Amino acid sequence: MSDTGTAGEEATPARRTVVGTAGHIDHGKTSLVRALTGIDCDRWQEEKERGITIDLGFAWLREGDLQVGFVDVPGHEKFLHNALAGLGGIGLVLLVVAADEGVKPQTREHLDICRLLGIPRALVALTKADLVSDDLLELAELEVVELLADTPWAEAPRFAVSSTTGEGVDELRAALLESAAEAAGAAAGQEGDQEGEATLDHRPALHHLPVRLPVDRAFHLKGLGVLVTGTLAGGRIATGDTLEVLPGGGSARVRGIQVHGQPRDEAVAGERTSLQLGGVTLEEVERGVELLTPDRFTLRRRLLGRFTLLPDAPKALTGFEPVRVHVHAAEVMGRLRPVVAAGGGTEGETEGEGGGLLPGESGLVEIRLAAPVVAVRGDRFIVRRPSPPATLGGGEILDPDHRPGRGTAMAKKSGEELESALERAFGRGADEALVAWVERAGEAGAGESELAHRLGRAPGVVARRLDDLAAAGRIMEVGSGAARRFIVPAAFRRVSRRAGQVLEEYFAANRLARGMPKAEAVERVLPGAAADLSAVYLDWLEAQGVLTVDGDRLNLPGREAELTDRESGLARDLVAAYEEAGLTPPSPAEMAVKLGAKPQIVDGLVGYLVERGRLVRLPEGLLVAASRIQTLREDLAATGWERFTVAQFKDRFDLSRKWAIPLLEHLDSTGTTRRLGDERQVVATTRRDES
Repeated sequence: MSDTGTAGEEATPARRTVVGTAGHIDHGKTSLVRALTGIDCDRWQEEKERGITIDLGFAWLREGDLQVGFVDVPGHEKFLHNALAGLGGIGLVLLVVAADEGVKPQTREHLDICRLLGIPRALVALTKADLVSDDLLELAELEVVELLADTPWAEAPRFAVSSTTGEGVDELRAALLESAAEAAGAAAGQEGDQEGEATLDHRPALHHLPVRLPVDRAFHLKGLGVLVTGTLAGGRIATGDTLEVLPGGGSARVRGIQVHGQPRDEAVAGERTSLQLGGVTLEEVERGVELLTPDRFTLRRRLLGRFTLLPDAPKALTGFEPVRVHVHAAEVMGRLRPVVAAGGGTEGETEGEGGGLLPGESGLVEIRLAAPVVAVRGDRFIVRRPSPPATLGGGEILDPDHRPGRGTAMAKKSGEELESALERAFGRGADEALVAWVERAGEAGAGESELAHRLGRAPGVVARRLDDLAAAGRIMEVGSGAARRFIVPAAFRRVSRRAGQVLEEYFAANRLARGMPKAEAVERVLPGAAADLSAVYLDWLEAQGVLTVDGDRLNLPGREAELTDRESGLARDLVAAYEEAGLTPPSPAEMAVKLGAKPQIVDGLVGYLVERGRLVRLPEGLLVAASRIQTLREDLAATGWERFTVAQFKDRFDLSRKWAIPLLEHLDSTGTTRRLGDERQVVATTRRDES
């Protein structure tokens, strides 16, 4: 089950970090790791026969309470994709340069990748020092000094070593342990050991984050089943835990844990970890899959990142380019384009001439992936050209779900103005990103869980920060409990304006309406998912004096439907005409002709009279005077029937089926009768009409 080594009980170390090797093929990386640790990282027979590293190798050192893991990466360009799978979670890079060859192409590419990944610390080993003269050794060291001059590691300690004779190995080991201890201290979260004590812009101790293990190796051992290895990027894993598998969506049960060949009950963030899994097949946990705290992460396809195009990139980026994207151990094809494309265009626009991102420049880019990956804000990524293969650049994910919201201020910007706005929203800190994501969610709002997924943090920690932002007036809380969501004030102002406009338009067309049906108003004012928050929005709008709520109807404050003198007289004549017509009156259009009134005026009065209970609207849209319905109830009671059929009802009241069925359905709905198969039962005879 182990990467290498033999099993034995081991206590969890207090400090942990992982060292990654970097350097050109055949410069002695694997031999140096063996000299430092006593462990041979070449696991495959082919590696031993060819004398080169093909896949990732692993080793470790232990010094007191400090545990140092090594990830030995292949130096050959052909196997760079294997190297990239193992470089996530590295706290310290050991750059290896052979003194007899000096700086070579893969030295530069590996160094570029380490810089793009933001690895904070470095040491340099000038290997094969026993094979060269002092002059050649000095020349190789000068090449390294020049190489590192414009990097964060310009002052990195340099050691001349020989893995064969042991020259300089003890000194390198001591310096490496010292730097590893510094890296381990930084990873422990100096801003606060507890998740809740750290701000969202300063990550806490990694073991307080949700579990995240990018799988860089998966295999099957007889008697043990499926095993995976990776550098635990966050959280703690204990035997018996159930972890979510993404991509894939399944779950895996942790049956056993080893760290550096030693069995453990628990693995902690920052450690090279090997897990024995149950409940999954080998195919479900191949390299690139991540094992995660359930329901804390989401698969992503569209990324916004701050990207640096390497100075030796073959050309400028002017529009969408096919690329191979590496995030942790995942490798997926995609398309990348600068936010400010050629000609200053933006997403969806035709590419122009000139512009874009030049070699050596940094800027915001959009990445659309062919397959989803687990990604959160702050993840580092590397971009390579598929053919001929070459590293183009890399950077940091600012927004793992880049979908500009329609109707937002951001969506109206373009070119450099858009890039500047995106930089302000996502490049300055977690607070700005939270507000921007809430704004993009529009009137439907964003929940604390989905926002936590984008940050890769615990929902409770994000919820507390959202509360602070709401208290500062930057966002507003909508709903409560599990349904709690957040919007920006501008979203509420849009709803307020739209509600007023919708009501005014409705009453302009329906002057005599008592109110606008609530369901119709919600559909027009709060489209889509925002309708789920209608109760909260209506309470707010009523409190702000935008509208009033009366049962299932909405109105404008102070508005009343008032009839003119002429309309009042026509309404009286209309009621009298319906009463005179009995249970089978003519249609409103026929009534308009009979009364010599305009059809649209009669339609408005009909609605007015229905709302006030003078007329009753039956199923199928038929109309009857309310007084005639009451008389029908009384006549039905006088029959003495306990049960009756539709035919009996038609004959007794001289009705056609056109009128009998709607009248009976109305009597059923108001509790006068109850349908029992093909018959009706008389329930009540004196109940007043409720419509």
